[in-house]
Amino acid sequence: MIHACRTEDDFQTLLQHSQSHPVLLLKHSTRCPISGAANSAVERVAAEHPEAEVWRVLVVEDRPLSQAIAAAAGVPHQSPQAILFKAGQPAWHASHWSITADALHDLFATV
Repeated sequence: MIHACRTEDDFQTLLQHSQSHPVLLLKHSTRCPISGAANSAVERVAAEHPEAEVWRVLVVEDRPLSQAIAAAAGVPHQSPQAILFKAGQPAWHASHWSITADALHDLFATV
């Protein structure tokens, strides 16, 4: 299951959860085919790893939140972009064609 990150409160919940276990956030553009491929990879891997906590923010529809996440995380905004949070901090991130099912499987195997 992928949780929707639509508000600042949602993002704070994500960060709070990352205190006890890793949490993956996908910054997804509904207008970009590269982002569509990344979203499909994240959905597939999330289904195969039900223990993983995954969130998605829509960067076009929720642009102010997406920008606030970039500022809070200290990770320059890109789209698509995947950020793994541990203990409230970004521990890994990737963008564009680097967000693949193989890369995510490897990531979840190590967290």
